[in-house]
Amino acid sequence: MGKKQQFAVIGLGRFGGSVCKELVSLGNEVLAIDTDEQKVNDYANIATHAVVADTTDEKVLKSLGIRNFENVIIAIGDNIQASILTTLLIKEIGVKNVYVKAKNNYHHKVLEKIGADKVVHPETDMGRRIAQQMSDENVIDYIELSDEYSIVELIASAKLEGRSLVELNIRARFGITILAVKKADDINISPMPEYEISRGDLLIVIGHNDDIKRFEAQVM
Repeated sequence: MGKKQQFAVIGLGRFGGSVCKELVSLGNEVLAIDTDEQKVNDYANIATHAVVADTTDEKVLKSLGIRNFENVIIAIGDNIQASILTTLLIKEIGVKNVYVKAKNNYHHKVLEKIGADKVVHPETDMGRRIAQQMSDENVIDYIELSDEYSIVELIASAKLEGRSLVELNIRARFGITILAVKKADDINISPMPEYEISRGDLLIVIGHNDDIKRFEAQVM
């Protein structure tokens, strides 16, 4: 799904670990970072690179080449001070997209003030959903129904302009179903086969994850 990207994930607890695994499974390169050597060892064979590092040290961040990453996920657990300082340093270094896990509303407000691009309050299974959205520019939202099936919101590309659902024959070719199409504020539930897609339409599809990936690769 989408083009291969480079991510750095800082903090390999439940949420950071979940994001790391999902980003790797989506074909991205991932640098995994934690201060805990055991956690880093656990991800040595999962992430592209895994290192023990203190990300509150600007020299350490520069030596890791953090400025070369477009996307950094800061998933530091209980240490709010380390989370805030790491966010501040990484934004100062010039990283374009910095996603930060917040512990509470106070933490959230501080992160926004110092320039975090997106602040998340993860639930136990949110890592995969957030990874999908970050990794794929076509994906607007992602709802995991099970390990294998999902509902995904995709933006129709120029390749789909003017093509009808019957012409695309999506269910027969890919085994997925278009539940609805959203255009501006108008939502079309169970669109007719004759419906012609426009570039920028929001397609809400349900299906097996592999089939959705295949649909994106071949059609989007």
